[in-house]
Amino acid sequence: MKITDWPRSERPIEKLLSHGVESLADAELLAVFLRTGVKGLNAVDLGRQLISRFGSVSGFLQADKADILKHSGIGPSKYAQLTAVLELAKRSLEESLKCKDVFTDVNAVRAYIQQQMSGLKREVFALLLLDSQHQLIAFRKLFFGTINSAAVYPREIVKQALSDNAAAVILVHNHPSGIAEPSQADVCITAQIQQALSTIDIRVLDHFVVAGTTTVSFAQRGLI
Repeated sequence: MKITDWPRSERPIEKLLSHGVESLADAELLAVFLRTGVKGLNAVDLGRQLISRFGSVSGFLQADKADILKHSGIGPSKYAQLTAVLELAKRSLEESLKCKDVFTDVNAVRAYIQQQMSGLKREVFALLLLDSQHQLIAFRKLFFGTINSAAVYPREIVKQALSDNAAAVILVHNHPSGIAEPSQADVCITAQIQQALSTIDIRVLDHFVVAGTTTVSFAQRGLI
């Protein structure tokens, strides 16, 4: 059945406008983005099919361009819209971190690094560089590895921190394996980076490990 044949109160756009975005199910939210379905499927049905195909909403949003474009109903134009929306979300979160003490807002940091690091197919090591007020100066991806590891060099981190005139940093890396649990190697490299940065009076506030939708904080684990 076409969505236009549904009662107005059940149509995704009307429902969103009347009751707020929180009232929509995942497939309905996707339907608002998709706007139209394909032959035999309205936009909500297409949304359900996409969620099923990629396993979850996050699975769809993190999927490779080629995999998304293989699916009926998602062409280059809609893919471009999708990536633009995701980039706007990243920039919005980044702007908020440039205006607040990120050390006191762990949830904001988690949301930001999830946006930045989710969906990566190989291990990436990055830095959030902060000023003396612990506001974000920049986010830098520094080291790139295979699916299992990235070679991390403390000296390069020191150089980057000095270049950005940072007063503190937050370390971030992902585990493409999907397991966010810090390894002993993660703990060791963190200690080495702390030692290197301490010589120039730059603090390491935390180290986050990202795996899928899970993020582990070293500080909360008492590892830093």
